[in-house]
Amino acid sequence: MTDTPARQATPLVTGSEIARLAGVTRAAVSNWRRRYDDFPTPSGGGVNSPLFDLAEVRAWLDRQRKGQEVSAEVQLWQVLRGAYGDDMLGGLVDVARLLDEGVAREELPADVVRLARELAESCGAAEAVSVLAERFTESVRRAGSDQITAPRVIRAVRHFAGEVAPGTTLFDPACGIGSLLLAIGPEQGARRCGQESDARRAVFAQLRAGLTGRTGVGIVTGDSLRNDRWADLRADLVVCDPPVGEPDWGREGLLLDPRWEFGTPSRAEGELAWLQHAYAHTAPGGRVLMVLPASVAYRKAGRRIRAELVRRGVLTQVTALPSGTAASHALPVHLWQLRRPRTLGDAATRVRMVDLTAGDPDGSLEPAAEQTADVPLVDLLDDAVDLTPGRHVEDSHRDYAVEYRTLRRELTEQARLLAELLPALVAGDGPGLPDGPTVSVADLARAGLVEYGDREPVSISDQLDTDYLQGFLRSAANTRRSTSSSGTFRLDGKGARIPQMDITGQRRYGAAFRALQEFEERARRVVELSRDAATLARDGLGNGALAPDS
Repeated sequence: MTDTPARQATPLVTGSEIARLAGVTRAAVSNWRRRYDDFPTPSGGGVNSPLFDLAEVRAWLDRQRKGQEVSAEVQLWQVLRGAYGDDMLGGLVDVARLLDEGVAREELPADVVRLARELAESCGAAEAVSVLAERFTESVRRAGSDQITAPRVIRAVRHFAGEVAPGTTLFDPACGIGSLLLAIGPEQGARRCGQESDARRAVFAQLRAGLTGRTGVGIVTGDSLRNDRWADLRADLVVCDPPVGEPDWGREGLLLDPRWEFGTPSRAEGELAWLQHAYAHTAPGGRVLMVLPASVAYRKAGRRIRAELVRRGVLTQVTALPSGTAASHALPVHLWQLRRPRTLGDAATRVRMVDLTAGDPDGSLEPAAEQTADVPLVDLLDDAVDLTPGRHVEDSHRDYAVEYRTLRRELTEQARLLAELLPALVAGDGPGLPDGPTVSVADLARAGLVEYGDREPVSISDQLDTDYLQGFLRSAANTRRSTSSSGTFRLDGKGARIPQMDITGQRRYGAAFRALQEFEERARRVVELSRDAATLARDGLGNGALAPDS
């Protein structure tokens, strides 16, 4: 009987890959899944990142004639690119105005008007503006810009914001085109306030809100730090993905600003200015969710402000998001959560640290027990005030007792072996051995007895013992020859000289030199273990994980 070969697994593809295959956006693929009952069901992945059978997808695209002709959205994007060039945001604003007002302005190209109306007729104005916003986000992401909030970041903020009740006031002081502000909370019943320094982004965000049916949205133009247009606003939830690495955020003109409740940020800590600005707009009991670079958690310049946030019980959680969550780079970003206490007794007593850096950026954002640690405030208030989640999560889940026993046992064994390795030496014949007949290493090399390896000369002859050779190369006389006038030692060996001795004598000396080499290596290991054991014991005694043996 012949063996039947196993059927090869059909490749699986993501929604993004389907979009590229069909020449549309991910939003269009999501729309197809909702509108068409016969769209292939997921064959793998999770709820947030389903995977589809490639053969089934291709068959469905063929039946629906998707991807065989250029869709209206692709044509519209291409025409906008030709008409507006690098000013695509201006094109989006004009299209959004057309869809909102229903009347084409004279300066709007005829092809843009026609294709925009076709797209709106096929999927609705709300879907049309969402498709264009997604294409714009994707194009900016491919250009490596931080100007647009990445979809994965939005998903993370939405997840950790949790359920947002109707009647909630939301605020985003750097709202861009509104992606984050419009994604959080219910579509209806929430008040949304935003500010954006780029006038075109602010206009598009406002039009986008109206076209997608969201009411109670107000977005104004202006630099939030220098010109706060919402000075009297106190929101229940502030969300923000602020500009990062700005060399001038206006510090010199804002030194006495009352928003710096936890300390005036330095020029290099503009992110902490945005964080305090957001907190200043938070109502009692309200929260802040802010996306920040990982370096904000440990930079020396921000230590004092971090300490105040911790000391006053304002910081409640720091989450290190999976690598790749941000659009333009693979570096991890953090999500900081602050809460304004209603009363003095309402302040946080611990900070929850969540480390998701090893996770899939498209996977679950629900942390496992081993990925979290609730850290008492006093444990954070050391000289560094390092709020990096990974550091505290790792410490929290260490088994100090087992680790200390293991270190102590290894240290004891290494110390025992150390004493045994030190060679037994007796009194020699006195000075003079190196002053007797010697031969240079260069002469040995020319005679074919030595070759130069990657690090130092080695013997290639049974007339010369390598350990003997290298032991005398490290002798005081040869060390002086190999040390430059600046004090730098380099074991060259070409100018070194070693005593002439028969092979039996060489081997006796070589064995002693070899034992000394092993002794030195073991001694270094003992020093490392001693330092690690002392540090672990001190930390364990200090945090209660270890106690003296009665």
